[in-house]
Amino acid sequence: MAESTAQDFTTDFDFESPEFNERFDEVIDEFAEKCPMARSNAGHGYWVVNRWRDVRRCGQDWKTFSSARGWQLNRPEGAPAILPEESDPPYHNVWRHALDPYFGPAKLDPFASDIRRYANQLIDTFIERGECNFLLEFAAHLPGMVLFQNLFEVPLEDLPTLFGEIDLGTFGPIEGRPEHFGYVMSYVDRYLRLREGQPKRGDVIDVILEGVQKDGAPCPWEDKVATLLDVCFGGLATTTHVMGAGALHLATHPEDRRTLIEDPSLTGGAVEEFVRLYPPVIAPARYVMADVTVGGVELKAGDWIGLNYAAASRDDEATDDARRFDLHRRDVVHSAFGVGPHRCLGSHLARLELRLTFEELLRRIPDFEVKAGTGPVYETGQLRTMTSLELVFPPGARTTG
Repeated sequence: MAESTAQDFTTDFDFESPEFNERFDEVIDEFAEKCPMARSNAGHGYWVVNRWRDVRRCGQDWKTFSSARGWQLNRPEGAPAILPEESDPPYHNVWRHALDPYFGPAKLDPFASDIRRYANQLIDTFIERGECNFLLEFAAHLPGMVLFQNLFEVPLEDLPTLFGEIDLGTFGPIEGRPEHFGYVMSYVDRYLRLREGQPKRGDVIDVILEGVQKDGAPCPWEDKVATLLDVCFGGLATTTHVMGAGALHLATHPEDRRTLIEDPSLTGGAVEEFVRLYPPVIAPARYVMADVTVGGVELKAGDWIGLNYAAASRDDEATDDARRFDLHRRDVVHSAFGVGPHRCLGSHLARLELRLTFEELLRRIPDFEVKAGTGPVYETGQLRTMTSLELVFPPGARTTG
């Protein structure tokens, strides 16, 4: 990055900048290497915390760096809340204690055969053509299939609309984002009311409907809606990006692709590297509750910061030669799933979906590359997603009728 451009990003950064979207890796690497704290003058203004040590410290110190005012910097008026993401302990922890058992290995690992089946069903829709848009035909579907068929039952025909509304609520024009998230909130509200009148099924919806205690009384209905909204947001909006980014990496690094085909036991490590280097959650917000110094900057109570998970995961203090993809890396350390009490609820499910996706993709389509004349298309803000990735490969045979 040229010095003048680096100075611009360092002193006048904006997550919503189109240039940040286009030069994402360049900017994130620069932050990880040379910029402990970047400043944004957008909206109310905020600081971006880039170093691994500082991100970890702020993420763990929830009393000083609160999540209760929301994960969004310059939050649009009318944006609905999501819980427990936008709360602090002890209320946050009460919800997590209720939800965590439904997102742990004991509950999720039995879904492995179903996830493989979904992956193969999707591959069968395009394998005979010898080409696909991997995002539109695979990555945008599989996480929702798992969420809506295994964790709780929602009509799959509703998935494209919900996925689209979440995308617009995250990356669309700022002033219109609350309306799109409001659509999803209304959908989950109706679904919860429908389930409230039905027999219990022993799933996570029953737990959400049961609710938790808040200030010594049953939590309000809107908190239950906000909790399911968070589950849907996380389940639909994040894993998709890592799937696309991982497929792009393998399409453009045939030596890594061959290594994984020859030794599938390395796929779990590859997933950790994909998540570390291509995270979907770039920088959630925190609200500063007391005067404090971070990264050499004196923050005041009332300031806002963004915890730059993406840059922290590329900091050499986190792992050796952190900006290099390494299939054989041991003890991978990253912040892509968060640090502190807000560590990602669905991290085990994401890892499972990603590992099985790449195992089945490489088994069925061992040779693929990016279609000539095309390239990946991204959307970036505090989150990042890929919206298009065209791949070509030798045509293969379907495995299902």
